[in-house]
Amino acid sequence: MRAFKAHLRGISPYPYRKVEAPVKLDQNESPFDLPQALKAEALRRLAHLSWNRYPEIHAETLRQRLAARVGWPEEGIVLAPGSNLLILALAVAAGEVLDVSPSFPHYAHAARVTGTPYRAIPLEAGEEGFALPLEELLSAFQGGVFFLPNPHAPTGTLFPEEALWALAERAKEVEGLLVVDEAYREFAGTDFSPLGRGNPHVAFLRTFSKAFSLGGVRAGYLLASPEVAALVREVLPPFVLPAHTGTILEVVLENPGYVEAVAAHVRAERERVYARLRSHPTWQPYRSHTNFLLVRTPDAEKAFRHLLAQGILVRRQDHYPGLSGCIRVTVGSKEEMDAFLKAAFEVAYA
Repeated sequence: MRAFKAHLRGISPYPYRKVEAPVKLDQNESPFDLPQALKAEALRRLAHLSWNRYPEIHAETLRQRLAARVGWPEEGIVLAPGSNLLILALAVAAGEVLDVSPSFPHYAHAARVTGTPYRAIPLEAGEEGFALPLEELLSAFQGGVFFLPNPHAPTGTLFPEEALWALAERAKEVEGLLVVDEAYREFAGTDFSPLGRGNPHVAFLRTFSKAFSLGGVRAGYLLASPEVAALVREVLPPFVLPAHTGTILEVVLENPGYVEAVAAHVRAERERVYARLRSHPTWQPYRSHTNFLLVRTPDAEKAFRHLLAQGILVRRQDHYPGLSGCIRVTVGSKEEMDAFLKAAFEVAYA
């Protein structure tokens, strides 16, 4: 059809296919729903909300509350229905997109959909994990937007802070924008926002989908300079954050205490499962600072099918460069992880 831009012809869909299983460990979701008391309060407020009225044009009230919580200027915050939409908006605005490989696939997808020039630099892979090719990245970063998840997906690696400071200084030199995606920060106990205080060439993506247990609500935010935030707000549609989403986030921001309990559970289970998998005869787990574990197996398809036959759904990662044989396992409840471990060790003797 000639109605559409030529670069969209034959574009690959986002790499996800829904599969049903009793134990769902494939999407890096929280194993816990929002606490029932908070859900009840959100529903009470929704019942008193005027559903016929548009929400605030840029979620101003919620931005003020979030600014107070995270210690960031309100005019530098952009809220949206998921950080994926913020990634898309940044790709629309970018002159080019720089990425690492492997990485979160939506960075590349957003660049391709928007027709933005895209380049990915391979991570350095070793026996124990993955590292940033810092010198190559410093050379490749000539402007545009550089998306860097830290902790990193899909490997679970936490890149050293000194490397990020070097990239932040490079962003300033070339007048580009380093976007540190902190989707998994609660599971690592990290906060890289000091990189952007005083440097308008650094921004941060954060989400309510992981440690806040709101994957189904779809909400994320950008921390940036007022100039970058204003541009992103103009790229996004007006009234972009639905009223019901804003109401739920109000309740969560007033009662954030449950988040640390979620993160503590994930950290404990992650380390327990990692330690147990270290004794697996053929599978190699990688150290993780997220809510998932990357595991290299002799055959990702065989591992995936064996686990699924036991009612356990994980995510294959073997289509990514450098991740042959790899599967990704979300950290779930203790019972779910016990079931996973049982099935994982059975495959060794199947």
